[in-house]
Amino acid sequence: MKKVMIIGAGLLQQYVIKRAKELGYITIAVDGDKNAPGFKYADYYKIISIVDEEKCLEYAKQMKIDGVLTAATDYGVLTASYIAKELNINGLNYEVAKNIKNKYEVRKILAENHIDDTPQYFFIEDISQLKEIKDKIQYPVIVKPCDGSGSKAVNKVTNELELESAYKEAQDVSLSKRVLIETFITGKEYGAESFVYDGEIYILGIMEKIMTKEPVYAELGHCISNKIDKELEEKIKKVVKDAIKGLKINFGSVNMDILVTKENKVCIVDIGARMGGNLIGSHIIPIATGIDYMGNIIRASLNEKVDFTPQNNNVVATRLMNFKPGIVKSIPNISKYMQDSDVIDIVCKLKNEDRINEYRNNLDGCGYVVISNQNVEIAKKKALDIKEEIDKEIERVEGK
Repeated sequence: MKKVMIIGAGLLQQYVIKRAKELGYITIAVDGDKNAPGFKYADYYKIISIVDEEKCLEYAKQMKIDGVLTAATDYGVLTASYIAKELNINGLNYEVAKNIKNKYEVRKILAENHIDDTPQYFFIEDISQLKEIKDKIQYPVIVKPCDGSGSKAVNKVTNELELESAYKEAQDVSLSKRVLIETFITGKEYGAESFVYDGEIYILGIMEKIMTKEPVYAELGHCISNKIDKELEEKIKKVVKDAIKGLKINFGSVNMDILVTKENKVCIVDIGARMGGNLIGSHIIPIATGIDYMGNIIRASLNEKVDFTPQNNNVVATRLMNFKPGIVKSIPNISKYMQDSDVIDIVCKLKNEDRINEYRNNLDGCGYVVISNQNVEIAKKKALDIKEEIDKEIERVEGK
């Protein structure tokens, strides 16, 4: 039996661990959280920070692993790539992984190769550099950490007075203490999920994204359907493939966030060299296409045959549970919603006495509603309605 190591054992990684076990592989997980939910599904696990490359490598050697991967988190990408390099097993090239972790390097490569339509960007390592660029900036702009994820510390800035505070907020959450400033682009946001294996680029899905309104920029849900304009879909696919080639991504999942303007200009907002979060790999792609996405990720890490041939064309809509803040007193019976045949899954992370935070990024989410109905508007509305019903039924102590 082959051994596969999963970097991260949180809520979204637990689906990969479970799938690997279903396929008959020995699962080995690492996570810095001793209460990581994925640990209970793993055959073996160890409490190690997923950004500690050397300690994770030491454990990988000890366990004599055959494959390594991460999913739905940017923080495990470098570690998985490093282990793959050191053990000479399948994985993303380590130098490429380092580039992709740096949003400035990604933006620079995209611009130099004329891959997308984003017009302006600046890279800031020190607050003194803000003075050097103040006369060059065309407002509004987006300010974000160079190595962040989950929409943390991403702010729109409309003038020079706001720039310094947005810079400081982004720098505070950046591991590298570096900040990227880009043109603020107005448009409709999409997600693109792809996989690279053995020289082939497989585009698994183009998803409409539901986003919060200004000033917070965070995901509220996804929808994948056959309603997207075919010409636009092909243009997005070309930009995705060109970006993967330009960035020299040689292996694994690629998750992209893309803005499309009213003039149909395609602008890449973010790229992650891992399976998308928010149930993209565990629910959205498999339900919409019939592709065993997680199974293929696992098999690819072990240098086995993969199959990304779509089997069906279903509409899937998801909604993140962004709830009213407070301390949870009691949770309603969520199973009653599962009686509706359109409801594929409801994932609720809450338990009594948990604190619900004001929703500012994905980490503030309390779970997900997953709906499949061939009418895309019905699917989206039902996902939202169920989320709101659960929110109303939660008893909480407010303002604590």
